[in-house]
Amino acid sequence: MGALMTERAESTDNDPLLAGETDTRRTADSSERAYNTIRKLLVEFTLKPGERINEVQLSRGLGVSRTPIREALNRLASEGFVSLTPNRGFFVRNLSTEGLLDLYELRSIIECAAFKLMCERAEDSEIDRLRQYWEAIVDGYRDQAPDIILAEDEGFHLLIAELSGNPELVGQLASINARIRFIRRIQIEHPSHDKTQVTSHSAIVAAAVKRDAENGMKLLREHIEMTVSATQQALKDALLRVFAPGNGADLKRRRRARDT
Repeated sequence: MGALMTERAESTDNDPLLAGETDTRRTADSSERAYNTIRKLLVEFTLKPGERINEVQLSRGLGVSRTPIREALNRLASEGFVSLTPNRGFFVRNLSTEGLLDLYELRSIIECAAFKLMCERAEDSEIDRLRQYWEAIVDGYRDQAPDIILAEDEGFHLLIAELSGNPELVGQLASINARIRFIRRIQIEHPSHDKTQVTSHSAIVAAAVKRDAENGMKLLREHIEMTVSATQQALKDALLRVFAPGNGADLKRRRRARDT
């Protein structure tokens, strides 16, 4: 057995193609591990809003090269958790209520328009896709981890946009989702998160099956308004928790900034 393993290892080393595939898998694994770790640091506020992300420090702490760190950060930037400033690097997204209401208002307009177009244009089989999507996740929806709830919720609303037949609506909604995802992730873990949203989603699906555009749009508006109210409260609590005077780490950071 030992000889066989040695033979396989030598075969891999001597074959540039196999060696390249091994390196690719190793890099992908490191990138995924870096992504999951950094994302956890972000949602737990170990990395503070507005803070510049030290790639070298992360690389040393995780025991990986800077390549998977950079890949993870680019992925997190595409998802709205961090931002990239040219010639300066990656920064944790700031928590701010500024512009939040405008984004949710735009989200409501887009989703209501998408629902109306879906009712007018979609085939019965396409409407059934929405019903099947929701029925497949509804039973365990309340008890999922926050990341899964967020992904499933985004998938539900993006599917409505897709079934409108207008790809521009899908692109616009996806863009809004990226800008509010970090804040929504905070809200889902907050006590204000209303798990009766299951009922709201079910009612929206029922309206879609009946092609009741007016009722469906009304339900969507109420659903989004309820979400934005809870998000505002969660955001305020998060800001207090992170930047409260008693937060020793933040106090040291502010002192260092003052001294420099």
